[in-house]
Amino acid sequence: MREFTSERRFPRRSPVLSSESHGGRRPSEQAHLLQSSRVFRELLQNGRDALAARAEFEGAVASRGIRITPLSEHNDTFRFQDDGIGLTADEMTELLSTVGRSSKRDIFDLPRSDYLGQFGIGLLSCFMVADQIVIQSRSARGSAPVEWIGNSDGTFSVRELEGDLPIGTTVSLTPRFDQHDLLGTTTVLALATTFAEFLPVGVRVDLPGGGSETVTHAAPFIDPHTASPVEVLAYGRQVLGAEPFAAIPLSVPGTNTTGVAYVLPSSPPPGARQANRVYLGRMLLSENVDALLPDWAFFVRVVLNSTALTPTASRESLVDDDILEHTRSAIGTTLRQWVLQLAARNPGQLSDFVNLHSLALKSLVIHDEELATFITPWLSVETTLGRMTIETLTRDHKALRYAETVDEFRQIASIASADRPVINGGYVYDTEIARLLPSIVDGLTVDRVSVLDELDFLEVPPLDARTAVARLEDRASAVLIDANCSVIVRSMPSADVTGLYLADPEVLRSIDRRSAREVSKPGLWQNVLGKIDAFAEERLASDGISTSLARLCLNWNNPVVVTLSTLRDDAVFSRTIQLLYVQALLTSQRPLGVRDRAMMTNSLSDLIAMSVKLGDDLPEGTSL
Repeated sequence: MREFTSERRFPRRSPVLSSESHGGRRPSEQAHLLQSSRVFRELLQNGRDALAARAEFEGAVASRGIRITPLSEHNDTFRFQDDGIGLTADEMTELLSTVGRSSKRDIFDLPRSDYLGQFGIGLLSCFMVADQIVIQSRSARGSAPVEWIGNSDGTFSVRELEGDLPIGTTVSLTPRFDQHDLLGTTTVLALATTFAEFLPVGVRVDLPGGGSETVTHAAPFIDPHTASPVEVLAYGRQVLGAEPFAAIPLSVPGTNTTGVAYVLPSSPPPGARQANRVYLGRMLLSENVDALLPDWAFFVRVVLNSTALTPTASRESLVDDDILEHTRSAIGTTLRQWVLQLAARNPGQLSDFVNLHSLALKSLVIHDEELATFITPWLSVETTLGRMTIETLTRDHKALRYAETVDEFRQIASIASADRPVINGGYVYDTEIARLLPSIVDGLTVDRVSVLDELDFLEVPPLDARTAVARLEDRASAVLIDANCSVIVRSMPSADVTGLYLADPEVLRSIDRRSAREVSKPGLWQNVLGKIDAFAEERLASDGISTSLARLCLNWNNPVVVTLSTLRDDAVFSRTIQLLYVQALLTSQRPLGVRDRAMMTNSLSDLIAMSVKLGDDLPEGTSL
């Protein structure tokens, strides 16, 4: 029997912890669980690699696998046993040097280039949970069994064992007192299932009452083209927590990558991460890989397995290299082809899909001319005629217009002509979609429209009313001078509308700056806003653009407006104009500023006070 001892020491390091969240656990609990999961991941990978090496050396045998014995009331030692290639005494000695070299750097920064080097890295990870590691191994290449004992203080020993051991390797750990629960049956079963359920070798966990539970089983996403569709969708329900809208098989031969893209059954919230599940060699890398898909493909969640993608040093994500870029591009092509096939073969399902994920599709079609031809007619947009599909809109109208902002659209919507509909381009991608339409629909014209453009199409009041109209405009503009608003009178198609608040984008930006300046405290920020506003007005003036105020456009077809033109009581007139101004602001969904709210409150109070006084002055028994 040969025995080697050494006092060589390597510094202990604090483990690098994952940034992924683990529910509502306390930081100490989370840190301990992450330590345990890293130990498991390394030991599982070592065991899988050892089994693969033995299969190459003497052929595969189905009965070989990995056996894990957790801690229990009757067992104070955690054991991880594999039926792999095993280690000779010389390899164990080389392992010691690997551990010694590795100790000077983060253990997860080392390349995993061969089984021996990988085993050394995995060995170091065990010091996260235990102060002593015992490894017993027998090599399939033929040699005496060997035992390695390492301590957290840096000492270790190697010796050959007498007797017979099965070919393979057993790692035994006696955990520190604060790590005991993390190597118990519940945690071990959970971690083994999480990381190893799809490994191509059997993994079983011994149970405290006797017997064992095998955690490995077939993975439906490894070869989705031949797997049962029922199993693929069932796994999708497990991944998404809901029934997938569809399952799209993925295959990237160039990077030996296969998997499934599950179409989400509902639109994800804005800014949601692309939390995709990635397996490397059938062992889980991470459930939150977010650089795997093109940016526009946020309507799917992907589960895939690869043997060519490169993990990061922490083994929690993928290196963004040429291999990942090729895989990402190939997945994007597959998703694009699926949408095209859906358009050609199943229009009804495509309509449902568009309703769920219109934002993603709009993002896609503005960058893909071929796809735009098939998909754009199914998309819907908001118009002055209501929300409708582009197919319906372009079938009934050959001349369309669009407003670039939501504010402009809201102002235009009440006065736009029915035979000249306007698209609301203020939502994400809708302006780009509107500009794209002439290249898709033959004979269609699409022009941008502004508030002032639309105002030009409104009829002026009749000639015999011009004097009254001019006087009304002057009196009303004087009332609203402090609100930076002028008044004009036009005839609108609907008599129900009393007035509209109209302002082009430059005026709206000026109003917003002015409002911000009013509520900000005197000082630097208020001065900055004032200078910006002055600079904007100077620039517009130099370009020959009038720095006109916002406008309240009163409807001459409305009886209230006509009555106002004959009203002589200045107090009632001014309060009514102020209320019509606030009503127009609310109708156009403009936020009320401090001054606007005060105007509304004071106007209502004054009108109530005047009506009460008028009632007091009436003869007894007379009602208003």
